[in-house]
Amino acid sequence: MIVRPFYLSDYASITSLFSEVLSESCYEETMDAFAKQLSLDPDLVLVSIVNDEIAGIIIGTIDQRNQGYYYRIAVATSYQRRGIGKALINALKQKFIQRKVSKILVTVDVHNEPILPVYEAVGYTDNNFSRSFRHLRIVSGR
Repeated sequence: MIVRPFYLSDYASITSLFSEVLSESCYEETMDAFAKQLSLDPDLVLVSIVNDEIAGIIIGTIDQRNQGYYYRIAVATSYQRRGIGKALINALKQKFIQRKVSKILVTVDVHNEPILPVYEAVGYTDNNFSRSFRHLRIVSGR
């Protein structure tokens, strides 16, 4: 498995992956956020490749206060529970550290509440969870 930046040629595979693992409402929100993050800072979108195919994706963002956020993570059903989510989280964490963010948070909404144990397994706690009572969004930080 390798984790690398998103390439434009990955787009069709990513939309297929999102439609496979996300609910319809989560898919719509995520595609909007995905497009916005690609236009603002594509370096915070990472993919995992296994056997020459995309197995997962993580989308991050940095806000105006220089805080890094994990926005959304998705792993193909056939690759779940193999450490891909953890690898994506750790790779994005390194991007945040390189950018010297002041704090790293996990955005939490109804769609990603069930996967919080994955973040906990790599060391994040409730103090790192940023719960939103509105739709999660990508912000233009820097």
